[in-house]
Amino acid sequence: MAYAQSTTQYIPASNSDEATRSAFLVRVYQHVALAVLAFVAFEAVLFVTGLADLILDTFGGSNLLWLLLLGMMWMGGTLSANAAMRIDNPSIQYAGLFGQAGIYAVVFAPLLRIVSDSADGTNILLQATVITLVGFAGLTVIGMTTSKDLSFFRPMLMWGGFAALGLIVAGMIFGFQLGVWFSVGMIALSGVSILYQTQTIVRQFPAWAHVAAALGLFSSLMTMFYYVVRLLAQLRR
Repeated sequence: MAYAQSTTQYIPASNSDEATRSAFLVRVYQHVALAVLAFVAFEAVLFVTGLADLILDTFGGSNLLWLLLLGMMWMGGTLSANAAMRIDNPSIQYAGLFGQAGIYAVVFAPLLRIVSDSADGTNILLQATVITLVGFAGLTVIGMTTSKDLSFFRPMLMWGGFAALGLIVAGMIFGFQLGVWFSVGMIALSGVSILYQTQTIVRQFPAWAHVAAALGLFSSLMTMFYYVVRLLAQLRR
């Protein structure tokens, strides 16, 4: 998950007139949707070309190789997030946003390959999509309408993210499984991130930084979707 950086040195969209604020939010969610479509396109390429199978075959049986892939994804995600947060450079923002979509496509490929090959794979993916979208919509409404300052979530999210990474790495090294409760915890963490980022977008981002604003929401949305798919697959075993 990417966490929004401070943009308080700029005049936030919340201080603009209603038409400007509305146009800003429309552009933000249009770009989130565009990033999701890019993710679907990247994922389709991986499946059609057989690269999804190659990724699963290469990394599926080795914890150390999975650890290497995780490190690559973490570094790539951080670089993409930093690029998208360059709100003074739209070209770099777009590179970061679509780079993040490509990274998530690679991360998702093994899980989606396994789930799609299962007997109930189609239902799992459909249910996960509905659950994630309904949850995202509900959290977005809360984040936009609540009067409570949610900035205290930021340190919790940062520590939670590092704790989750530590558990993933430990599981890979020592060979223990991260079960249902880990997936539940990651879904909850993603939900908190969506709440925090939604309020940050509304209160801090300038009206012309819609691409950078979309990056954090897209990252949390995809993280939630990943662990909803994982949770449903675990419950069907």
